[in-house]
Amino acid sequence: MDTLPEAVLIQILASIPAVELVLVCRLVCCQWKNLVDGAALWILKCQQEGFTGTEPKEEAENWQTFYFLSKRKRNLIKNPCGEEDLEHWGEVENGGDGWKIEDLPGDFGKEFPSDGVHKYFVTSYEWCRKSQVIDLRAEGYWEELLDTTQPKIVVKDWYAGRSDAGCLYQLHVKLLSEHEDVLAEFQSDTIAIPQDNAADWTELSHTFSNYGPGARFVCFEHGGQDTLFWKGWYGVRVTNSNPKPPAPAAMLNSDSHSAAYQHQIQST
Repeated sequence: MDTLPEAVLIQILASIPAVELVLVCRLVCCQWKNLVDGAALWILKCQQEGFTGTEPKEEAENWQTFYFLSKRKRNLIKNPCGEEDLEHWGEVENGGDGWKIEDLPGDFGKEFPSDGVHKYFVTSYEWCRKSQVIDLRAEGYWEELLDTTQPKIVVKDWYAGRSDAGCLYQLHVKLLSEHEDVLAEFQSDTIAIPQDNAADWTELSHTFSNYGPGARFVCFEHGGQDTLFWKGWYGVRVTNSNPKPPAPAAMLNSDSHSAAYQHQIQST
């Protein structure tokens, strides 16, 4: 293939799985190594898989990093909408009558604003909370990426009240080290939803960035209760919790080269 034009060779290499490109193809010769370490091949693979447009606007310094981050761009919370009851949620505090899972829209409620969400968790007349700890390395985010690139971690949660009852809601998220030291933290105010509200679903979002080296876990916790102390489930409703490290081009680090992936990309 030494006689092939570079553009044609890039087209051929782009059809090869990313793992083989990094672990095998870049070892074939200097030309292939330069192509695998360069931008053009990975821009094409990003376009093929819909990670960027035909005329990419992202100013990524390392398109290989952008590609691998985009492959991992997914919700890290398990069972975010209650489809599996309370499975995967820990440190569950069941105040009043405890947590309950209901089908949308629920009594005196509204449908969720996007497709694919069919259930929600609802709280009772005393404080209910639940949490989930996410191991970033187990989810495919390797230590060099977390310590050097420090991709933004965007945390989103959705909450709503019943239109006939007031309620309280709070979100608390921490980035933890290997030894569970708190490196960064976000705690919302206790949000009060009045009685006779519109029952609209509201998204609360926070972005962690420049949090320093050592982040290994995300601890996500939310909860609430009603304000009328009615027996049953008249408290805040939550669903579609969504911590997700995105692939932001502005934070991609040109010092992250192919060798950094060689023992990590097997999960891609």
